Amino acid sequence: MTTAQAHYDRLLATHYTWMLGGDIHAVARDQAALLQKLGIRPGADGDTAIDLGSGPGPQTLALAHLGFSTVTAVDLSRALLDELVEHAGTAGFSGALRTVLADLLDALPHVAGSGTAAAIVCMGDTLTHLPSPADVRSLLDSVACALRPGGHFVVTFRDLTGELRGDDRFFPVRCTEGQLLTCFVEYVDDDTVMVHDLLHSRSEGEWRLQVGSYPKLRLASDWLSGEARRAGLQVRHAAAGPRGMRILHAIKPPEGDSSPTSSARTAAGVT
Repeated sequence: MTTAQAHYDRLLATHYTWMLGGDIHAVARDQAALLQKLGIRPGADGDTAIDLGSGPGPQTLALAHLGFSTVTAVDLSRALLDELVEHAGTAGFSGALRTVLADLLDALPHVAGSGTAAAIVCMGDTLTHLPSPADVRSLLDSVACALRPGGHFVVTFRDLTGELRGDDRFFPVRCTEGQLLTCFVEYVDDDTVMVHDLLHSRSEGEWRLQVGSYPKLRLASDWLSGEARRAGLQVRHAAAGPRGMRILHAIKPPEGDSSPTSSARTAAGVT
């Protein structure tokens, strides 16, 4: 079975910014607005943030735009990290950026000391690329350890637990004059779907088809919220978000905070 990393290296990484709309800085501005509505902002000293599964960097750039003095971008794709460096230079954020080529499951203990990170994000459906629900639990434990008291964790993901049937399994991703990307999902078992990507590209008047598949986890929203609480985080916001995503925002309880970690509330102004 092809891994998500191999699929991105072979097919999607080259086209990832195009898939997001072609203007990474516009996407970064939208992500900065989302994070700001959730109350994600650095302190007076600038603070540090970590972007797990950064890709070409819309969230990394958003965190830098919000004023975090150091933003560490972690990804398994060297091509996407190199692209991120170029985008950061264009935006004037090179001094705030640190890139790390690593598996996000292994990265946190090496890029952040215990209780030091002001914000950790894992967005763009990256979480569902992990191999198993047990790996999601392990990541949440690492996040809780790396966050400082009062630190924020934000994740976006697709809840694929409701099985789609027939034509409902097909999704147009993006279409421009010379390129069309469509995907469809195949339900494998209770934990996994296979995502099949079909990329049509036109060159010199002829169309070329590239195909590839990779597995994604089926993560239920309630399950993920429960696992975040189990790891010791307070869930602040868990709701539907843009482009069919779910948003989970949690914090590490401030020192001396005795409020129950099971409480959840919706952040005002975020849908």
